[in-house]
Amino acid sequence: MRNIALLVSYDGTGYYGFQSQPGGNTVQDKIEEAIRMLSGEQVKLTGSGRTDAGVHALGQVANFLTASSIPAERWAIALNSRLPDDIVVHAAVEVATDFHARRCAVGKTYRYSINSFRFPDVFARHRVFHHPAPLDFAAMREGLKYLLGEHDFTSFTSPLSTKPHHVRTLYEASLQVDTASGDSEASGRGVARITVTGNGFLYNMVRIITGTILQVGEGKRKPEDIADILAAKSRAISGPTAVPYGLTMCSVAYGPEWGLNWKPPYN
Repeated sequence: MRNIALLVSYDGTGYYGFQSQPGGNTVQDKIEEAIRMLSGEQVKLTGSGRTDAGVHALGQVANFLTASSIPAERWAIALNSRLPDDIVVHAAVEVATDFHARRCAVGKTYRYSINSFRFPDVFARHRVFHHPAPLDFAAMREGLKYLLGEHDFTSFTSPLSTKPHHVRTLYEASLQVDTASGDSEASGRGVARITVTGNGFLYNMVRIITGTILQVGEGKRKPEDIADILAAKSRAISGPTAVPYGLTMCSVAYGPEWGLNWKPPYN
């Protein structure tokens, strides 16, 4: 059996998430069906992580075992001809048989996009959350700093989490803002992108971080409140879970032993 790794982008708007579910209509289901159409095999695709319904991906990594002799470099084009337009395979390579897209990952990067202009962008409505009131970007940026490093993120995790512990390390927690011509960040108007990189993420973790940091931007909390929320280890005192469609899985990192140095195919 050969082990094939894929680099996948998808618009999650029309799907119930990445991982296969009894109701079907997931990204995994679509890719597995495309593989079946191509090779005649019923494979089990393993993703680097789950994404919820409506969440997007630029650089999702997945792998599957196959007995097919199709050269690795031909898989991407062949699968794309059998996939819907909102799922694209950018690369396919043969990897060691013990490679596992989720277990072998050493880091992931997610981005959450927020539009605080008065009116929404009709062309980005499925990818950017519209917040029509101005935001204090400086305060949001300051609040994110408290999340850096190793912490118990129980306060930023869904009670439905099944992980044995909630300790994770964030290497990056930053905010960048694109403003309109002639405006400054002080106006509170712009498209803000929260980027977080860590060694692992918990169920709804990025969306809860975003919902809480939004409250800082609204003036409902102070930046230093983030430290207290972390210390409390209680989901009850953090902010709401931000809507899913503003979230994108950007990239997944692996150690050099796997030979996967993939970068997101888009910005």
